[in-house]
Amino acid sequence: MGKKLAIAPQMTARRRHLLDDLLNEADIKINGDRPWDLQLHRASALDEILSRGSLGLGESYMRGDWEAPSLDQLFYRILRAQLPKRIKLWRDIWRLLRSQLINLQSRHRAFRIAEHHYDLGNEFYQKMLDKRLTYSCGYWKEATTLDQAQAAKLDLICRKLRLQPGMRLLDIGCGWGSLMSYAAEHYGVEAVGVTVSKEQRDYIVEHYQHLPITVRLQDYRHLNQSFDCIASVGMFEHVGHKSHRIFMEIVDRCLEPQGILLLHTIGKNLRNSTTDPWIEKYIFPNGELPSAGQIGDSADDLLCCEDLHNFGCDYDRTLLCWHNNFEHNWPQFADHYGQHFYRMWRYYLLSCAGAFRARNIQLWQWMFSKRLSGGVQRIY
Repeated sequence: MGKKLAIAPQMTARRRHLLDDLLNEADIKINGDRPWDLQLHRASALDEILSRGSLGLGESYMRGDWEAPSLDQLFYRILRAQLPKRIKLWRDIWRLLRSQLINLQSRHRAFRIAEHHYDLGNEFYQKMLDKRLTYSCGYWKEATTLDQAQAAKLDLICRKLRLQPGMRLLDIGCGWGSLMSYAAEHYGVEAVGVTVSKEQRDYIVEHYQHLPITVRLQDYRHLNQSFDCIASVGMFEHVGHKSHRIFMEIVDRCLEPQGILLLHTIGKNLRNSTTDPWIEKYIFPNGELPSAGQIGDSADDLLCCEDLHNFGCDYDRTLLCWHNNFEHNWPQFADHYGQHFYRMWRYYLLSCAGAFRARNIQLWQWMFSKRLSGGVQRIY
């Protein structure tokens, strides 16, 4: 169900649309014959895309109003040509004001992202991700497979944290326990993880009873213990700018004097920008990517930035691997999730791959020490 993508049948003649000219600037043709060309099934979808921007584009795709055999290439060209800036809507002003006036990442909203996204079912993620269920960017410097790239990323984090046997590691937003299990097995540490996902908590309890790992179903704002080092991998995107400082204050409170924080997060290029409305509505409700400046501001006079490592280009390849796994295993889930979910998930994975390829978004690993700790040495 849904695995093969049909090319649009010949449509009756239509009037040239403003989107024809805009897409042409990105070397995209409507009903062209290249993999990234937009194959139109319903002509009125063009008006919807123009009037509703990202939401119109995504929702019309989910309905089957248009197709593109290579969605990642389509989005790469759209973003490299900066076409979204050409279609600015007044509603963007409201969304920016809303993000300033309302704390979309407040404590009472903290568990919504898990219920909407991370609790889809562990079996689903087991088929899409690597063997450790690592739902963040792999490190492809010397890797040739997804499992190798994720193991390389986990080992890179452990080496940056300078883990030693007997240390206590806190993992804020621990996912399915990939970092904690790797660090316990290979570096002999004791690990504590917090998550807002019941599915993730249950998976860790079931699979890692033999390791010195503790997992808690709780919001990070309730943390109040000391640790030798702290990692947060792929969670800061859910913190929100109103809580960035709170996050850093909690790290400062929980980190031993010589401790290190490794913050692994997707980031945006512009400080005053809002979350893509389609991604917020269908994939990550209340999510908000940080900018480099916002992260720096949040650590002012608390933590010292020791290193900043960008390997956002590696996310493109990671997402394509996830997409290949998703496509290969989709027949097992088609009856349960349905065609609407299939098109939504495909759009999510491939549009994000195109966004990283276009350098529209980044992947950063920040290293912070306590301000008076004396610093750390870079090891990669």
